[in-house]
Amino acid sequence: MIATEADPNGLHRVLDRPVVLPQAAQRLDTRADLWPDEVRIRVERLNLDAASFRHLQARHGGDGAALRSEVLAIIAERGKMQNPETGSGGMLIGTVEEVGPQAGLEVTVGQRVATLVSLTLTPLVITDGLRDWDGTSEQVPCEGHAILFGRTIAAALPDDLDDDLAHAVMDVCGAPALTRRMVEARTRPTVLVIGGGGKSGSLSLAAARRAGAGRTIAVVPTDAEGERVRSAALSDEVLVVDARDPVALREGVEKAGGPADVTVVCVDVPGCEGGAILATATGGTIIFFSMATSFAAAALGAEGLAADVTMVIGNGYVPGHAAYALELLRTDPGVRELFEARH
Repeated sequence: MIATEADPNGLHRVLDRPVVLPQAAQRLDTRADLWPDEVRIRVERLNLDAASFRHLQARHGGDGAALRSEVLAIIAERGKMQNPETGSGGMLIGTVEEVGPQAGLEVTVGQRVATLVSLTLTPLVITDGLRDWDGTSEQVPCEGHAILFGRTIAAALPDDLDDDLAHAVMDVCGAPALTRRMVEARTRPTVLVIGGGGKSGSLSLAAARRAGAGRTIAVVPTDAEGERVRSAALSDEVLVVDARDPVALREGVEKAGGPADVTVVCVDVPGCEGGAILATATGGTIIFFSMATSFAAAALGAEGLAADVTMVIGNGYVPGHAAYALELLRTDPGVRELFEARH
């Protein structure tokens, strides 16, 4: 059945039958012509999510040309960027090209924006063959168009920050906002951030400290990353440990002043669920921000360990999340130091 009217959730762009939500769809309609409540973006850059990019790198042995070809093939086949293995995508920046007469999104033609919704549900067309991307970075310069639905979110790019820096922050802006909410609900909790040297991890550490954490513990995989986090002074304790080793993680966190009342998982590799559970106190909360998380492993693992913990899926959206993350970048020297070193 062909859609006869727009749905704010984008159902009219789904080509699957029966109709599913755009994120679950195998194929989206990418036509540039707008429905009344839609917005078309002229795409300038994609930011692939870390879990998807790491998977693709491993799959192609670091061959940038092969990785680029696969990304192009995924977008051409599905009408969106959604890694079939990880199920994740990323986000994009671009310029508003056309705004439908009934669009609820408060943007104007010519405005440069970052989309704050996943590429896994965003109709996307690439027209330049990704010629300016060598396949070795999560940041993908490109040309094409994308469609935003009636019920969606985007934010204007700030004038005072480099595009790459702003893009990187907005890609993970849900993590610090939700971390702040969870920390503020407790009295001086111990906060553990697994992946504390990464984008979402460093922002979450800064958010936890500002929200009143009594103690912060960062887990990183290498000595070099540990030195960077120490230099940035983002955490009270820095542990260099493989988070996929649940016993080593638990023991390290205990020595650092744990277990944690709030654990934030930001790593982009699978297999960290058990360690997060063991390192979290009874009655504590675990926030899973990583798209590499196996939620079955987390749920069944907690059950098998008789662990009374609340597990939260970080869905990437908290009201005001983009502005808050950008504020952290602007005002926390340690966060800015880590981001600028990456970008």
